[in-house]
Amino acid sequence: MRLDDYIEELEPDEEAKRRRLAKEKSYEITDHLEEFEQNFEQALSGDSLVGSTAPSIFVGRSNYPDIPMGVLSPVGDENAAEDYVTDGNWYQQGYDIPDVLQRRTGLLNSNKRANVDSPSIASRLTPNVHDAWDGFVGVQREVAIADRPVDLEIGLDDTPDLGLDTGTDVATPRGPRANARNAELRENPYVPKPIKKTLEDDDWQAQGAMTYLYRRGFDVYDINSILSAGALGETDQRRLVPTRWSITAVDDTVGQFLRGRIRNVPSVDEVQVWANEYMGNRYWVILAPGNWEFELVEMKAPGSIWNPDPEGDTWMASASEGFDGRSSYVEETAGAYYAARLAALEHLESIGRQAKCLVLREVSDDYWAPVGVWQVRESVRNAFDGEYGEAETFHDAVAEVATQLPISHARLRRKSELAAGLQSNLSAFSARD
Repeated sequence: MRLDDYIEELEPDEEAKRRRLAKEKSYEITDHLEEFEQNFEQALSGDSLVGSTAPSIFVGRSNYPDIPMGVLSPVGDENAAEDYVTDGNWYQQGYDIPDVLQRRTGLLNSNKRANVDSPSIASRLTPNVHDAWDGFVGVQREVAIADRPVDLEIGLDDTPDLGLDTGTDVATPRGPRANARNAELRENPYVPKPIKKTLEDDDWQAQGAMTYLYRRGFDVYDINSILSAGALGETDQRRLVPTRWSITAVDDTVGQFLRGRIRNVPSVDEVQVWANEYMGNRYWVILAPGNWEFELVEMKAPGSIWNPDPEGDTWMASASEGFDGRSSYVEETAGAYYAARLAALEHLESIGRQAKCLVLREVSDDYWAPVGVWQVRESVRNAFDGEYGEAETFHDAVAEVATQLPISHARLRRKSELAAGLQSNLSAFSARD
């Protein structure tokens, strides 16, 4: 399909066009927190939460290396615990921002402090985490490696703090928190054989174990939890990894593996433009003939929580890599870069092609609260469903897409290294050789 026809046929998401005011939504979240408090009081037996079901874990990064670590469990909705797990199903279900926040405010984070590597003054009673499978560290690991939510009994030292932590553009928002005294398994969780294999090999480095699990069909969400719980890598190197860091580490490691897989395959033979829109974010993915290169350019609207001045200009950030990847961590676009890159590489590996790839992310003021970097990953993954638009050259594609952006074509060229560099040799990017 010609690119101009493709853009014309893109139907606007009317729901996303309706501005969601944070003040209005805050009332919905407040009501949900009140419901949580009632459910919590009913579930509490003495100072223990009996019949709790934990679908996931959380490892914080405050006061690193003595950090909070916890199990996340729904209160009052234990039978639907799997619905509270952050993964690609949330996109498939069409969850919007209130859906995500309500699931997060419905998860109790029962946590205690631990040292990422070994006991310290701040965590004197916590066992060494190199290979701990008892105590709170062990229970958290069992939750992380299990193939489904795990039934627990959790002893609490206090009532939950009902304040909502909205998280960041990388980390998923978190709900109520309570200090845990202990936690005990009420069942023997089933651990898939590939995960057992990585645990039993004391000399398997974390990067290799992550790649192995991905190749065996585990998504990055599963691998992230296992890495965060300190259950991957050589035994004497295993340690707790803050959730925010582990998300990026897994996206980066799997992305590097996929980049190696497409290193020697043919290039796409036409310029393709793919688009997707979700939760007030709009994505454009441009694939052009040539060896692998990648760039993410983000544009965040004035008046949003990331760019609060309503009279200001659109905020921009970008990061890129060449054929051999990057040698340093991405600062400006952070976790979004690795999530978008992973999604693009997954598509290219699935079709046995490589390409120069430019991802443009437009964040509107409809995206009024961060839901986590999973939204970026799933939006770009699903951008490759359906049809795409074709352009004669990469330059033509960028120019056409720029008419749909909140910034000028010239400003995009100044910010995007990939767009600026490709213009100098237009003939290399014709639709066909």
